[in-house]
Formats: sequence, structure tokens, C-alpha cells
Amino acid sequence: MKKYIYNILLAGLASVLIARAQTTTATGQLVDNTNAAVADTNVTTTTTTTVTTTATNTTVLPVDTNAVAAASTVTTNTTLVTTTTNTTVATTTDTNAPAAENIIPLIQFSDVPITTAIENLARQAGINYMLDPKIGYGQPDQNGQIKPEPTLSIRWENITAESALLALLDNYGLQLIVDKRTGIDRVATKDPLAPPPLITRVIQLQYASVSNLSLAVSSVLIDKRSRVIPDVRTSQMLIVATDPEQQSVDTLVAQLDKQTKQVLIETKLVEISSAPSAARGIDWSGTLAQQHVNFGNGSVSGANTITTPGPAVSSTVTSPGAGHKKITTVSSPPATIVGTLTQALGGGGWSAATTPGILPATAFLNSDGVSAVLSFLNSSFDAQVYSTPRVVTLDNEMAHIEVIRTFPILNISGGTANSGGSASVTYSNIGTMLDVTPRISANNNIWLSITPEVSSHFGDETVTQQGGTQGVSTTFTVPIFDRRKIVTQVMIPDGNTLVMGGLVQDNPNATYTKVPFLGDIPGLGWAFHSEAKNMTKDNLIIFLTPTIVRDADFQPAVSSFLQSKPRTMGEPMDPHHMWDGAEPRVEHDWNNPAPQPGEFNVPTVK
Repeated sequence: MKKYIYNILLAGLASVLIARAQTTTATGQLVDNTNAAVADTNVTTTTTTTVTTTATNTTVLPVDTNAVAAASTVTTNTTLVTTTTNTTVATTTDTNAPAAENIIPLIQFSDVPITTAIENLARQAGINYMLDPKIGYGQPDQNGQIKPEPTLSIRWENITAESALLALLDNYGLQLIVDKRTGIDRVATKDPLAPPPLITRVIQLQYASVSNLSLAVSSVLIDKRSRVIPDVRTSQMLIVATDPEQQSVDTLVAQLDKQTKQVLIETKLVEISSAPSAARGIDWSGTLAQQHVNFGNGSVSGANTITTPGPAVSSTVTSPGAGHKKITTVSSPPATIVGTLTQALGGGGWSAATTPGILPATAFLNSDGVSAVLSFLNSSFDAQVYSTPRVVTLDNEMAHIEVIRTFPILNISGGTANSGGSASVTYSNIGTMLDVTPRISANNNIWLSITPEVSSHFGDETVTQQGGTQGVSTTFTVPIFDRRKIVTQVMIPDGNTLVMGGLVQDNPNATYTKVPFLGDIPGLGWAFHSEAKNMTKDNLIIFLTPTIVRDADFQPAVSSFLQSKPRTMGEPMDPHHMWDGAEPRVEHDWNNPAPQPGEFNVPTVK
């Protein structure tokens, strides 16, 4: 009896001390009473109360967070001080958020039994639990000795109640087994030989590619049982791993799953072409370069005879009509045509007979004649191609820009003895192509990998392929292309312009003709020589400006396309109408006439 009275007196004394501590905290120690407060260390010292406990009975005097103390001014969402045996827990309660998500400014235990600490933290975290009987605190073990309950002294700051509970259980070889079916978890001992349990989580990626990040996540999974399963469709990863590995995965994903920066690449392609030419003088190449002179065998004379073979043929035809008149036709009899053939040989031009009176008259002199070309003309050709393509690409991703024309190329394959040859057409890209790969550095400088390429059609060349065993040769026309290409890497500041030149093609040509000796006569030599000059010059200049795209550069576009309704169009014709339709109407269908009323009725037998 005295023991119970002693316990009641101690409980009353503890209640008075708790009320005084709460009044002191509410009047002098609170800094802010809006959903959070910081518990002062001095308050923790003054609210420590000693309560006598035994192994089977523990006196705990918590403060109800839903009630207002009679001797204090503590209100909702302010600092609550929960006092147990030699324990002070300063926590912040938010009625609008779950208890497991609240950060507790201070958790402190001093020589408290572990079951008491578990009970207090589980209540703060909102976890329903029960102890596994195999723990056996206060129960005899296999050797008949009472297993003592350990006590603990801790002081944690800025931590959730659930995290504190899990850390406490792990430190003392215990684990929390979650039972989602009943909602009551179980605190049990860990098997020291059992592997750590696997936890299955689904991580939703925001920016990174699932296939790329899965390889990085697999590198932090040490346990052989752990695995990562990517889902490309939803950009999610299924992580099956232990708890330490899950924490490493979260840290890795937080570092890698970030928004990729983008770069706006503005280019200006300026290609200037110039082709001046000049031709002056008199060109005697047509006369003196190759003159054909023929002597003898200038004409051939003779007689030719054409004979029509076969006998005469007669045919009779009766004309229609009342008189039935007969008409007989007789073919021409065999005939012989005799003529004289005279053919002149030679290339034309000037000719003179040298042997008149000689039979046959075949000897004469023949040549190509005299020709000259007078030139005195200058010509020029200038062209400029200007294009300004713009493209936005991700950081460290290649952007391809091309201004081209497709050129057809004929591919011919030879045949064999049992099969014929085949031909196909492929197309080659001719023009200007530019590949740019940007990479943004830490100081917003942009590293660029640039590959400009310029190609053009130079001409065609005829190639002859010798035949095989049959000796048949084949001639093909093969195109020839000019190609200019630069591969370089540069680093420039954001928003600056890079100018690239040097893609110049300069082809000067000069052709001279002169009659020997005559072309060197002073004054008169201009009539016996000529010159032709031309020059083809192409110059390509590339202006490249990379700019990092910021979030402020994106502007939402106002569009009503998704809310628009499709336009309905009336039927242009009615195929069933007698004006538009070609099908016969039922009442006028003679192939399938409509039955008359009562036509197929079965007569009744009287």
C-alpha cells in the first residue's frame, strides 16, 4: 500500500514540474509560434524529472498535443516538451502535415530503456508497432539468466521521428518489419548471418535518359541480388537494392538527373563566286593546226544495173453492182535498169585537176581550205550565295546543317553467262554541310567541335571497261567531285561570333596561240597570235555564333489550334439522287422490276 501511495505522490510532483516547465517555455523561451520553434538547452535542463521505474513497469507522463495545459499558454503548432523518465524531447507539431515528415529540432534521451525510447519515437512518427516476443527483454534466456533491457543516452537535432527510430533499431541489432496488410509493424531482432533485406523503389526521372542513367546506377549496386530495371516508356527506373545502396542511388540520381542546357547555333554561310574571262587576237588553229591535203583518187566512174526478177502476174477482180463488171490487172514484165555512177572523193574546199585527158580522170589535188577566228571580247560572271540557318541543340549533342543539291550517280554491275547486268541510281549530296557539337563549360564558355565541308561537281570522265572472254568493252561516264573540308575545335565565350574562312578555290587558266615567225613580227604580229584567259574563284566564309539558351528565353506561344474545330463541308453531290446518280431507280429498273401488289399472292383453294 505504501508503495502505491509513494508512486502517486511522485506522479503528482512530476505533473507540477512539467506544468512549470511548459509555462516557462511558453512565456520566455519561444522564438516563433508559427508551426516551428527551437527548444533552448536551458529549458531541457530544467524540465528533467526523475521518476522511479522498474523492469516491468515504466511511468511515462507525456503532454497531449491536442490539449492546452491549464497552467501555461501553449497553443497549437508551438513547441511541445514531452517528458519521460530522465528524458526531454523537444518537437514541433504541425496539424496540417503528417507526423513522419516533421523535422524535430531536438531529440534527447538520458539513461532511458530502449523500449521507452521506441514507444516515444513510434508515437511521434505515427507508427503502429509491436515487439517480437523473441527479443526477450526482462525474460530468462536459454541459460536461465534474465536478459537485461539496455538503456541509452542520445541527443539528436533536426531529424524526423521515423529516421531516429530506424537509426535506433539498427544500432541495437533490431529491425522494423513493415506489414502493409494489417498496418501494424513488428520490431524484431536481426539475423547476423542473414543478408540485408532488399527494398524495391520506383524512381521517376525528370530529364536524363533512362537507358544512359541505368548504366550509371548499376555501378553503385554492390550486392549481387540488386538490380535496376529501366522503363523507357514512362522514363522510370525500378530499383531493387539494399537500403545503403538505395541511398547511393538517390545521391547519384540527384547529381545526374538535371536539366540539360541547350545552345542556339546561328550560322551565316556566304559563298562568293567570280569567273572573269578575256579573249583577244586571231586564232589560226583551224587552218594551221590540222590541214588535210589529198592527191589522186578524186573521182570514181562506172555503170550499175538493177534487174527486177520474176514472171508477169495477172489478177482479176469483180466489182460489185448490177453489172458485175470484171477488172483484170497484169503486173509489169521483168525489167532492167542501167545507170551511170560517178562519185567525187575529197573533203571539199579548193581542188584542182592535175591530169586532164587521162582515163579515168582520178588524179586531182584537194585540201581543207583556210579559216581563222578573230576574238576581242571580255566577259565576267559574279555570284553570291547567302544563307542563315539557325538550330537549337542540346549540350554535347551534334547539330547538322546542310545546304545541298542531290546529284544522281548511276551504278552498273556487269552480267554473267547466265544472268544479265543490273543498274541502280544513288544520290550524292553536293553543297555545303556543317556539323557542330557544343559543350558548355563551368564558366559559360562554349567548346565547339566544327566540321565544315564544301563539295561541287567538277566534271565527268569517260571510263572504258575491257570485256571478258567475249571481248566486249563497256564505256561508262564517271562524275568527278571537288571537296573541301576542315575539322577543328575551338572555345569561345557565350554569344560571341567565330569567323571561319580559307575555303577558297582559285583556278586561273591561260591559252596562247601563235604562228611561228609571223607572230613575232613587230606591229604585224598581232594578226598571227591570240590569247584566251579565264579565272574561276570561289570563296566560302562561315560566321558561327553559339548562345546558351536560358529559361527566360522561352516564351509560351498563344495558339488555339487544339481548341479549333474541323470545318464541315456539305456533300458536293448525292449519288442516290436522280440528277447525280447513275444507278437506275427501282421503279424504272427493267432488269429487276418491283413486284406489283398481290402479284405473288398464293390463291386460296375453295
